[in-house]
Amino acid sequence: MSGFVGVVVSDPSLQGHFTQVELRSLKAKFVSLKRESGHVTAKNLPGLMKKLKGLNEVVSEEEIAAFLSEVYPDSDQEIEFEQFLQEYLNLEARVSSKAGASGSKNSWSFLKSSTTTLIHNPNQAEKSSYVAHINAYLGNDPFLKKYLPMDPAGNDLFDLVRDGVVLCKLINVAVPGTIDERAINKKRILNPWERNENHTLCLNSAKAIGCTVVNLGAQDLVEGRTHLVLGLISQIIKIQLLADLNLKKTPQLVEIFDDSKDIDEVLSLSPEKLLLQWMNYHLKRVDYKKTVSNFSSDVKDGEAYAYLIKALAPEHSSVLTFETKDPAVRAKLVLNQAEKLGCKRYLSPKDITEGSPNLNLAFVAQIFQHRNGLSTDTRQVKLTQTSSQDEVILCREERAFRMWINSLGVATYVNNVFEDVRTGWVLLEVLDKVSPGSVNWKLATKPPIKMPFRKLENCNQVIKIGKELKFSLVNLAGNDIVQGNKKLIVALLWQLMRFNILQLLNKLRFHSQGSQGKEITDADILSWANNKVKSSGRNSRMESFKDKNLSSGIFFLELLSAVLPRVVNWKVVSKGVDDDEKKLNATYIISVARKLGCSVFLLPDDIIEVNQKMILTLTASIMYWSLQKPQQPETSEQSESSCAASDAASDIASEDSASIVAPSEGEEVNSLPDGGSSMPSDDTSTSEAPV
Repeated sequence: MSGFVGVVVSDPSLQGHFTQVELRSLKAKFVSLKRESGHVTAKNLPGLMKKLKGLNEVVSEEEIAAFLSEVYPDSDQEIEFEQFLQEYLNLEARVSSKAGASGSKNSWSFLKSSTTTLIHNPNQAEKSSYVAHINAYLGNDPFLKKYLPMDPAGNDLFDLVRDGVVLCKLINVAVPGTIDERAINKKRILNPWERNENHTLCLNSAKAIGCTVVNLGAQDLVEGRTHLVLGLISQIIKIQLLADLNLKKTPQLVEIFDDSKDIDEVLSLSPEKLLLQWMNYHLKRVDYKKTVSNFSSDVKDGEAYAYLIKALAPEHSSVLTFETKDPAVRAKLVLNQAEKLGCKRYLSPKDITEGSPNLNLAFVAQIFQHRNGLSTDTRQVKLTQTSSQDEVILCREERAFRMWINSLGVATYVNNVFEDVRTGWVLLEVLDKVSPGSVNWKLATKPPIKMPFRKLENCNQVIKIGKELKFSLVNLAGNDIVQGNKKLIVALLWQLMRFNILQLLNKLRFHSQGSQGKEITDADILSWANNKVKSSGRNSRMESFKDKNLSSGIFFLELLSAVLPRVVNWKVVSKGVDDDEKKLNATYIISVARKLGCSVFLLPDDIIEVNQKMILTLTASIMYWSLQKPQQPETSEQSESSCAASDAASDIASEDSASIVAPSEGEEVNSLPDGGSSMPSDDTSTSEAPV
């Protein structure tokens, strides 16, 4: 892949403070300023630094200028990229020390970032647990068995992840079928491009199943950056363990709620909250007097676990567990009892007594998987009734939009689109990402919102901004959002997605061609795709985004091959004649697109059924990636900028990357530099309001 080496800084200690994605983003901004001004000086640097993530809310441009004047008395002194990085870190230290001295609660977001590399102390217990998990679930894999089992005490894990194969396979364990293994480069020795493609495929797929991969790039995995690798693996395993914690897969969970709970409210709960609710339900049955509200301090003494085992498996419970005063002894007894239930031992008594939140959550999730203690009679549960085709499509699109929203980097994590957007706040956050500055936050109310009219005010502002952005909202009012009208909410979100991707495509076209003409339309995307395939010497074409011939998948494989010939292995492609062949091709298309560098979230069924919205987003995603590639020889300065842009495309979670399209079974969705994001269209197949 282009730019595999990434941005190299001569001072290793300086480079160690940034991830590759952060470096590429900063490099692109620096080169852009240099191109506009001819050179970067101490005088024009404050304007750039003021726009950087976190700084704009904490320090003014004047304060930055004053700080730089102390270091560079001559304001016309030219600043090189590495000097810029150093001053960025120096300013960070200045701001953080000032905040600490004043006791300010408004800490700098750069310092709060989960991916900042200032201090990282990997949890050895967690690492050992993750290694044991991988050994257990992938030990018999035909390709990996020669590398497994790994030594939990060593660094085998960080060596093994460097080629990307084990991470791709771990994702398929968490959400089966997410990655088509035919798209994984599997050789004993991979060249840098093949290795980078595997990591790009891994990261795009991880984001598609719900992982947060902001500021994590392929090069970071190649380098085996400990905290980033463990953070990603932790999320993948968590998704696997919590996969059944929802009412669709385990409808019996309705038993743990009293009748006063509205079913929509239950559906919107996160898997972690459902797990806590389930645990407290059983603890209450055996007269445990406390309420467990977290997986750390509330379970450190092991008592809650002892009562949980008593409730679920009284035959394995022991009086000694309750009588002992030593938490370490109790923890050991609890683990022994859990093993009898079939739970693999991934944590130690010390992990329980020290309150490791990740490992304790995994432990409780394992208990749930092996014995949930719920009724096996689902006749009274209506959630399992057969849904109509429209409801199935609506459900798939809800997942697509949910993942897309979560990928934008908004503060609120969405568990259920139709429930979580009803306050209007999430939609305002999304609008602020796709159209920065459009939201008047002084008129918005942040949840929890007790007064209903405040929700309506938020939703009315959403509608107002939508009209300003020229959305078609004829049949949509703020109250429709408050009431949770699913079809109208989907219509609005679709327009937001389409608006975003068209915005991104226009930026790329104007930047690369210097064109200020007519903006890109759906027809332009269609024309680009057909011309791209035709230029590669093939005859396929699509008449529209709902062309039924697209269901075979051949056109998209030819399109992907046209933008990068070696990315498609035609030996594994079928003719797409029957349903089975179409399914194989569709699954392969999604994985190849992610391997290429496209951040896509659609399901194979969206291709097979030719879902017009998802077909448009898939095509636009491939176009977006293609337009970022350097098309011709450039000056060294332009090359630096293009390289940074190309790398950002392959690093799916980058600040500067676009998140386009819909999800894979159980998947999820990120954003762009200046608050950009991904897209919206004109299909009204599942919407009452014209889009």
